[in-house]
This record gives sequence, structure tokens and C-alpha cells, in this order.
Amino acid sequence: MSEKKMTSSRRYNLKSLLLSIAAGLLEAEAKQLVVDKETYMNEHAPSLDLPGSTQELQEFLKKLHQSIDKVDEERYDLEAKVLKTNKEIDDLKIKVQDLKGKFKKPVLRKVRMSADQMLQALLGSKHKVSLDLRANLKQVKKEVKEETADVGDWRKNIEDRTDRKKMFETEA
Repeated sequence: MSEKKMTSSRRYNLKSLLLSIAAGLLEAEAKQLVVDKETYMNEHAPSLDLPGSTQELQEFLKKLHQSIDKVDEERYDLEAKVLKTNKEIDDLKIKVQDLKGKFKKPVLRKVRMSADQMLQALLGSKHKVSLDLRANLKQVKKEVKEETADVGDWRKNIEDRTDRKKMFETEA
């Protein structure tokens, strides 16, 4: 028990100290955000030089409205183009789905073909390639094994046993 528990008053005191430090940091951060925003706006959007007289101000506003109208017309035209192309894309997707449904893959059947027929189908009728694989095989003669005599003896043994069984059955 080398570590002693902290008293509630000490714990409360430390919590309040941490909260006060955090509040100070949040205030400083908020002030810094305001300063950063002002510097950004000064760099990227310089202040307007508004004319002094009302006549000049009205002309300036007319030019401003004309440029706004041009931008709106361009935006409307682009939006109409986007809607048209989206509709075309949807129509083409539907056509693709319809075509996928019409053409079903046929069920493939197993076909027995010799190797010569396969090569002829692949290479065409002009190329004559005979692929007689059996001609290349070596003929191997089967050796007569001596175990065949044992097989015959085994069969004879079974026949002898059945004869003995019959002998016992007839006697009993």
C-alpha cells in the first residue's frame, strides 16, 4: 500500500484546475480562429471599392446583376445537359438489362471426339495432322507369373472342402 488514496477535496481541486486550463485553451483557440479567418478573407477576397455616388453605385449593381444572370443561365444549361445525359445513361442501362435477358447461354453438351477430330476442328480442314498416340506406345509383353499355379491350387482346395462337407452331411 505504498500509494495512498487521494482525498476528495484534493481530487476536486485538481479537476477544477484542469477545467480552468482547458477553458483558457478553448478561448485562445476561438480567438485564433477569428484572426485566421480575417487574414484568409483579406488574402483571398479583397475589400470592395464601392463608388461614392448613387449613379455609379446603380451602374455597378446593374453590371453585377448582368454577370449573375449569365452565370445562372450557364448553370441552368449545364444542369439540363447533366439531366439529359443521366436519362440517357439510365435508358442504356435498361437496354443492357433487356439484352442480357434475351440472350441466354445455351446448355453445352458433352461431345466425344477423338484427338484427331479435335485438332481438325481447331486447326481447320486444311491442316492434316494425325495424332495416333497408340502407335507411339511400346508393346509390352505380359510375363507369365508362377503365382497362377497357386491360384489353381487355391480353387482346388475350396472344391475339396466342399466335397468333404458333403461327405459329413450325408453321413449324419
